[in-house]
Order: sequence, then structure tokens, then C-alpha cells
Amino acid sequence: MSNPQVLVVDDELDIRTLLQEILSEEGYQVTVAADADEARAAWIDDKPDLVLLDIWMPGTDGITLLREWSDGKPLACPVVMMSGHGSVETAVEATRLGAFDFVEKPLSLAELLRTVERAINEGQSVRPQSKMKLPDMVAPIGKSKAMKALRDQAQRLAPHDTPVLLLGEAGTGRGAFARYIHAMSPRSAAPFVTITGGSLQTDQAAQKLFGNQKGSIVSAGAFEKANGGTLFINDLGDLEPEVQTMLLGALEQGSFQRIGSDTDISFSLRLLSSADSKLDLSKNGPVRADLLALLNVVQLHVPPLREYAEDVPELLRYYVDKLVNSEGLPYRRFGVAAQNRLRNYPWLGNVRELRNLVQRHLIMSNEEEISLEEIENDIATQPASNEPLVKQDLLALPLREAREQFEKAYLRQQLILCGGKVGLLAKRVGMERTHLYRKLRTLGVEFSKSRDE
Repeated sequence: MSNPQVLVVDDELDIRTLLQEILSEEGYQVTVAADADEARAAWIDDKPDLVLLDIWMPGTDGITLLREWSDGKPLACPVVMMSGHGSVETAVEATRLGAFDFVEKPLSLAELLRTVERAINEGQSVRPQSKMKLPDMVAPIGKSKAMKALRDQAQRLAPHDTPVLLLGEAGTGRGAFARYIHAMSPRSAAPFVTITGGSLQTDQAAQKLFGNQKGSIVSAGAFEKANGGTLFINDLGDLEPEVQTMLLGALEQGSFQRIGSDTDISFSLRLLSSADSKLDLSKNGPVRADLLALLNVVQLHVPPLREYAEDVPELLRYYVDKLVNSEGLPYRRFGVAAQNRLRNYPWLGNVRELRNLVQRHLIMSNEEEISLEEIENDIATQPASNEPLVKQDLLALPLREAREQFEKAYLRQQLILCGGKVGLLAKRVGMERTHLYRKLRTLGVEFSKSRDE
């Protein structure tokens, strides 16, 4: 028996191409159509077992085409509607016309593949369950301006061998962007090798960096493994002074010697490195100035997740798909309320914390939808008192406490901007001075009353 035939109807070339690749890997025969005319022809000629039909298309839209195909009688095969701008009325109309299901864009590939399999099994019972094959993330995802700008910068840097220092908080994905730069570079076919600053203890660093040789037995180090490709030095601030000296010597000479050998081995590689955004990069900082001069030629700043929170729903879907596929975890989806809550969460651990949260919720329950209640139970209810306002989870607090936290942090920062002068602060924030003094005392914001006030 031949494999099931799937017709993909969508006016966006990227979506047609992606679905054709994914479904073909799953063993389906796939036909694509860019508009209603092509879809009508394929409907007659190919007699598909399933149709994935976009709702919003130029000319004849998907609902009109579905109405045409149904014509008051059962559809010849299951039809799954796709839309990024769906409404309740549209979904109801599609269901009334016989649509099997309704999926939202951007597409969750794991959810879509399950829907495809369920539709075909229910319609024809011809395809046994198979393991999903999802593509690895080619580029760090996100549709926000911040992520688009960062990808553009990485693309501009990729063709050149210029050393790049990626700066950002822990968990922001500095390593993902380093891999992205490598993947787009002329060295992409060669190895990408990572060494982490904290793992290079002085007594073992030379062996890990340069390898060793005992007679004819050779164990390659990081420099030799990365030769021709890219060497990524992660967390520069954790490098011990002796290790920094080893690195500097090899980089300046362009060669190294394995332990147990006196033969110089030359290398050619791209240097990428990362550091915490708070790292002191001055000459008095923990990284020696001459090593920084080699590594810190161009900087790429990777923002914390809270600065592009609009991408949180897409990241949640991505990690659900990834963990279901790679670790065999049960599929679950985040409800709309849960997604909205997480968009307003400060994410102190950034993307790494988000991934861990997704993994916990896939493991801990069998319910298909991850609810707001589950998320609230999982999130810590009290902000760290020493964290700045932007990192506090104010939504976890009662209104009165959240308001006090905000006012306290807001007035402290404004007072700093005013040089500690309450008179200037009153003008800046638009409050009467006597009332402002009372507010500062109530909130415990320290200030000094100068003579002129």
C-alpha cells in the first residue's frame, strides 16, 4: 500500500517548503499548492488523503475553498485548517463545513505531526505510528526586533575571521549564537569546539588545550580538534591566570606543542569567546589585557530574555517540540493564560530557565494543557530583595506589595538621577515636596535633606 498523500495549501513559500520537507521525512507523499487554483487541481488529480489548508490566502480564501469542497456533503478526506489570525467565528465555520481540526501559526511541528497522524488514522487507518523527526534549530529563534537585529549582526560577522566576544547574562544563549556564527561562516564544514573557562584547572589545562603524546599514541586537545574550524572559549571570567598565559602564548605564536612532544603544531581557526555582561573588561579586570586584545575585537551583546519577552510563546513551543522529539517526553501545550503569565515573568535564568521549566511540566503531568495554576505553583512567589525592579516578578505579589515594590525601586532610581536632591526629585516625578518626603519615609528610601531644601 502506498504512503498517504498530503496536500499542503499555503501562499507562503517558506511554510510550504518546511512542511513538504518535514512530512516527506515522515514518509508521506506531499503535494504543495500556492493558491486556490493549484489546490483545486491537486484535489482532483492527486485525490489526497489529507489537506493542510491555510485560511488567509489572496484571491479565494481557505474557508471559501473548504465550502466549495464540502458542498453540503462529507469531505472526501480530512482537512486541517491553518491560520495565524484565526477567530472563534472562523473556527466554528470551518468545523461546520467538516474541517477535522484547526491549528495556529506559528506552527508547533510536534503538535502538527500528531494532528496529521490522527487525521489520517481516523480517516483511513493506513499509517502506523512512527518516530517524529524535527529539524535542529538553524538559528536562535524569535520574531522580536531585538532577536532580528542580533541575527543580522551575527550574519554580518560570520563571513570574516574576526574574533568576536559575546557578552550577556548566564543562560541567554551566548553559545547558541556562537554556533550560529560558525554555521554561517566559511568554516562551517569544519569542527566547532567549545572549552569552558571553569573546566580548565591549571594542572589539567595544558592537556585539555594542547593534547598529549606518548610514543605513537596521540590524544588531541581543543586547539588540534578545532583546527580549520572554530574554537569557542566560554566564560572568560572563569579562566585562571596561568591558563590565560597558556592561551595567550598559543594564540600569539599560532602554534602549540602536545605534552610529551617538542614538535610545534601550527593551527588556523576562528576565535569566538563569551563572558558575563558584568565582567570587568578593564586592564584591572580578571582577564589580562593582552589576551582581551586578541579576543575582544568585536562585541556582540546577547540580551536577557526579559528584554524580548514577546518571543516567550514561540520559545515555549520550540522547547516542547525539541524535548518531545529528543527525549521522548509526552506532548503537552501551554494554555493561553499560562503563556501570558510567562511573558510577564522576569526570567532571571533566561532561556536556560525557560527550557528547564518546559522540561519539568512535560514530565510532571499527563494533562494535555499546561494551565495557569500549574505555572503559578511552579514560580517562586517572592522576588529577591536585592534584585533590580526589572528582574522582580511583580505579578506574583498582591497588588499592595507590588505597588510598594515598584514605588520604592522607582523613587530610588529617580533620586540617584537627581543627585540625591529631593527638591529636584519632586519636580521630576510631579509630586508635592511634603507629600514626597512622607512617601520616601514610608517606603524606607534613604535621603538627605540639604540646607537649601
